[in-house]
Amino acid sequence: MTALLEQTTESPATDQESIGYASWPARAAALAVDVLPGAAVVATMALLGLTTPPWEGLWWVYVVSAAVAGLATVLNRWLLPALTGWSLGRALFGIRIVTRSGASAGIARLLLRDAAHLLDTAGLFVGWLWPLWDGRNRTFADLLLRTEAHVVGPAQGNVRRIAGIVFLVAALLCAAGSGLGYQSVYRYDRAVEKTRTEIAEQGPRMVERMLSYGTATLKDDFARAQSLATDGYRPQLIAQQQAVQKAGAIANEYWAVSSAVLSASPKQASMLVALQGQRGADPQSLKFITATVRVDFERSADGHWHVANLTVLKKPQTNEPAR
Repeated sequence: MTALLEQTTESPATDQESIGYASWPARAAALAVDVLPGAAVVATMALLGLTTPPWEGLWWVYVVSAAVAGLATVLNRWLLPALTGWSLGRALFGIRIVTRSGASAGIARLLLRDAAHLLDTAGLFVGWLWPLWDGRNRTFADLLLRTEAHVVGPAQGNVRRIAGIVFLVAALLCAAGSGLGYQSVYRYDRAVEKTRTEIAEQGPRMVERMLSYGTATLKDDFARAQSLATDGYRPQLIAQQQAVQKAGAIANEYWAVSSAVLSASPKQASMLVALQGQRGADPQSLKFITATVRVDFERSADGHWHVANLTVLKKPQTNEPAR
C-alpha cells in the first residue's frame, strides 16, 4: 500500500515543465549582439554623413557603409533565423524563437515580432521588462505574435569567434569613419576659411572692375566684366551692358569702401559691398556716386572665382561736387 501511494503521488513532468524558457539577461544579451554592431555603424555613418557635404567622396562611403550595416542586421535578424533557426546573438546564447506549438517562427512572424517591440518600448519599456514576472518569460511582442524564446542546445560552429569578429569589424568601421570624418571636417573648415580669405581680398576688386568703364574703352571694359561672370550670369550682364550703350554710356568709376563676407563654402560665397565712385569724365560736370550691392560668387573648375549674381540693394545716388 505504501509503495502504491508513493507511486501515485509522483506526477510526471508536464510539457511546460520540460521546456526551458530563455532568461531575461540571456534574451537581452542576444538582442544586443544582434543589434548593437549594426546600430553603432549606422548611427556613426549617419552622423558623419550629416556633417559631410554630398559632393564629397566620403559622403558616399558613409552612405554605403550605413546601408551595408543595416542590411546585414536585417538579414541576421530576420532571414538567417528562418534558414538556420538562429540569429548570431541567439546562437551565442542558445536561444530559439518558436511558436507556442514549438514550430520555428518564419520570416513574416519574426518581422512582425520585431515591429511589435514598439509596444514593448511604449509605456516606459514595461514590455521589455515583462519577462521578469511572466511565467513563460514573454514580452508584449511575444504575447501578441504567440511566440516564445526557448533555451536549446548550442549552435554548431565557433559562434563566439564569429561574434567577436562582428564586434571587431563594427568597432573598426566606427573608428575609421570617425577618423575620416574628422579629416573631412578639418579639410572643409580649411576650405571655408580659404574661401573667406580669397573673397575678402578678390571680391571687392572684382566688383570694381565689373562696374567701372570708360567711354573710350567701353568695349574692352565690358569684355573684361563679362570674363569675370559665370556662364549663367553672363547673359544677364550682357543685356544690362547693351541697355547702357543704347542709353548713351557715361564713364563710371567705382571703388569699394567697405565689404563683408556674408556666407562661404568651398565653392560658393556671397558678399556685401559698399561702393563710392564718380560719373563722367569732365571735371566741370563730374558727379559723385554711391551704391550698395550684394554679390554671389562661384568657384570655377580651374579654381578661379567668378561673379554668379550681382544685386543692387541701394541704387546709385549722385551728388554734385562742392564748388
